[in-house]
Amino acid sequence: MNMIETTDLGKRYGKSWALRDCTLTVPAGHLAALVGPNGAGKSTLMNMTAGLTVPTSGTATVLEGHPAGSTAALNGVAFVAQDAPVYKNLSAGDMLHLTRNLNRHVDTAFARARLADLGIPLNKKAGKLSGGQQSQLALTLALARRPRLLILDEPLAALDPIARQDFLAAVMTAMADDGVSVLLSSHQVAELERVADFLIVLSRAQLQVAGEVDDLLAGHRLLTGPTAEADDCASRVTVVQTRRGEAQTHLLVRTSDTSAPMPPGWESHQVSLEEVVMAYLRSPGVSEPAAPTRVQRPQPTEATR
Repeated sequence: MNMIETTDLGKRYGKSWALRDCTLTVPAGHLAALVGPNGAGKSTLMNMTAGLTVPTSGTATVLEGHPAGSTAALNGVAFVAQDAPVYKNLSAGDMLHLTRNLNRHVDTAFARARLADLGIPLNKKAGKLSGGQQSQLALTLALARRPRLLILDEPLAALDPIARQDFLAAVMTAMADDGVSVLLSSHQVAELERVADFLIVLSRAQLQVAGEVDDLLAGHRLLTGPTAEADDCASRVTVVQTRRGEAQTHLLVRTSDTSAPMPPGWESHQVSLEEVVMAYLRSPGVSEPAAPTRVQRPQPTEATR
């Protein structure tokens, strides 16, 4: 089962594309990390997946093929927008009451018990809670809907390290206990490396790479060798990013054969998730290895037959 599928998905505002030609499949049961610079199209993709924005082109489905934004999809998708969206003048209890009235099903007992465990009083106004508590309140209200897909747009941005750790721990618990699939956007790549098992990288309003983390790490290598021979080495592989020095060059490459012998003077190293992410964000585009040149032999003429 796939939790998200998009085909040629795009959104245009005026003459500018916020996202274009995005074809993506994310299997269920994963915590999918969505990474990219500001303006890359992350929020646009999440909003269209949640059914909050209508695509300009293409399609998006969730939870085994339900169109994003349909009744069947909305019943199984919970979305927490950036900056922990809570009404500052309402108490935590009022927020729970509002959530219950706006949704078909809300597990009120679960929400009350979780807020009690977190030390968040029901009678305290949301605006008086700390940033971490506001994020936990928003997450609690989302989880109380018992979603199959949880979409989190930059939930860690304003949190301190302890609050970030607590928030991610709560998300992982929901995945383990309730089988929730998660799409989470964040700039905190180092922390995502600990919890994410699926990666989506957006840049310049387009999808750069997507796949299971283990497969992506296994399919990329950092090659290090003499700069004088860098062009020859690069012509044989798919280069994601090049870093040249006077004597030595580093090539982060995509490969399907990690056991292939290295050219003399070159070494192959494993890469981290952060290295893969940064390479795709910095690279203007992936260069495929040049195809071998075919020599055209002259056709025989009457005089040479």
